[in-house]
Amino acid sequence: MRATLLYAADDVRVEDVAAPKIQLPTDAVVRIVLSCVCGSDLWPYKSLPPTDRPRHMGHEFLGVVEETGAEVTRLQPGDMVVAPFVYADNTCEYCREGLQTSCPHGGQWGVNGVDGGQGEAARVPYADGTLVRLPVGEDSELLPDLLTLSDILCTGYHAARTAGVGRGDSVTVVGDGAVGLAAVISARLLGADRIILMGRHPRRTDLGRDFGATDVVAERGDEGVARVRDLTGGAGTRKVLECVGLKDALAQSFGVVRAGGTISRVGAPQFSEVPFGFGDFLRNITLTGGVAPARAYIEELMPHILDGAIRPGRVFDRTLGLEDIAEGYRAMNDREALKVLITP
Repeated sequence: MRATLLYAADDVRVEDVAAPKIQLPTDAVVRIVLSCVCGSDLWPYKSLPPTDRPRHMGHEFLGVVEETGAEVTRLQPGDMVVAPFVYADNTCEYCREGLQTSCPHGGQWGVNGVDGGQGEAARVPYADGTLVRLPVGEDSELLPDLLTLSDILCTGYHAARTAGVGRGDSVTVVGDGAVGLAAVISARLLGADRIILMGRHPRRTDLGRDFGATDVVAERGDEGVARVRDLTGGAGTRKVLECVGLKDALAQSFGVVRAGGTISRVGAPQFSEVPFGFGDFLRNITLTGGVAPARAYIEELMPHILDGAIRPGRVFDRTLGLEDIAEGYRAMNDREALKVLITP
């Protein structure tokens, strides 16, 4: 089959690899119908040293079950399914607590002999626990929306949930990427009255307004903090959702959060030192967040897509075939595209 491999920074290739086969009785083989390029894929795309053992790329996909192992009981060939961005058994203690990202039997796509999501097919470990059946057909117009359940919608929702967003809350979302826009959707779903989106790309922030943002702040740094403070009577917002992953974005989050408020960080961190000083300690700020256990949220969020209440698939602003995926990486890296949909 054809699959996406990363050989070095800026070196994305689509090549022939071994077709997936059932290796364990808990496996399934899924023919991929839709996948996409994630903002987190851009970090290795910009920095991976040259290697003769290329990295299999992609962790967001949905498709049709083609084959199942002998111990798979919840799925059958022909089922349309979505895969969260990590696989898990969904039965261990962590999974039962809704923390599938810590499953001791789970893992990441594209490593340790497991296929990536940017290809024609994938072997799915622990298929019963990992995959969620979708009640639509392969030709459904909702597939792009449902694909967001694999990662970005659940990540934005995780930001809002761990921050404790509730009815009547004031929220600042830092970052106008796909996850930031999903965080706007999620804050609105959870009842926030005021949602300030911090971003400086008009096409994205306009979409953010459609999703529920009440205000947009294009300024960054101290100017951005001052603008949010001005909009909130000097106090800042009770909840801040940091959806970028850079140190400056977290520092900005501390600047716009209200005393006694909560910052939830879900942007994949590209730094190790957290700017949480004594002044913020004195303000009783809570810092939370982390990697989203997407599997825990998929069935909760799916009905909002199926009934048309939300259309998160609008974040996909370019569609390419698998053979052209390198152009998708380039377009996202150069900010010419928000999020690229891939059709194998």
